Amino acid sequence: MKLNGNAIRPGNVIQHNGRLWAAVKISHVKPGKGGAFAQVELRDIRDGTKLNERFRASETVERVILDEVSCTYLYAEGEAFIFMNNENFEQFTIRADMIGEPAAFLQDGINVTMQAFEGEPISVSLPDQAVVTVVEADAVVKGQTASSSFKPALADNGVKIMVPPHIEAGTRIVVRTEDATYVERAKD
Repeated sequence: MKLNGNAIRPGNVIQHNGRLWAAVKISHVKPGKGGAFAQVELRDIRDGTKLNERFRASETVERVILDEVSCTYLYAEGEAFIFMNNENFEQFTIRADMIGEPAAFLQDGINVTMQAFEGEPISVSLPDQAVVTVVEADAVVKGQTASSSFKPALADNGVKIMVPPHIEAGTRIVVRTEDATYVERAKD
């Protein structure tokens, strides 16, 4: 599928210079002289290397459509994670750097969506939210509750999260997996 250079969006996977790249950040630039272009930060989906490229609106790039498969997370093995395809029960491995920071929210038995290109696993998308338990939270400072303020807390998976003052150690909370932000107190 062909795309104009200025139509690339974050998350798109494109074929460029014989390799597959995921668009990470995009900024549209209109210089005073010359034509406008899109400054695109690309990440190689196989080895994680980064590349900054300029694409003009007149250029076309090949957008790659990935296959999506429902999978279950099984366990971690060193710097890799083992998943099972829910349709044919095959197991496969994905490196930690292909998942990134959201990997901290992987829990046994969690259902994820695996993206593949020509049968080769490329990345994994976690659910938008996960439930974690706060194991450590700073004490509330008197008078601090008058304005909406947050305090640092440590979740049971080792991730630091900013939480409202009323959250204490032992509280289960819902967290957005994409950026590790507090959503709400978990319903028990």
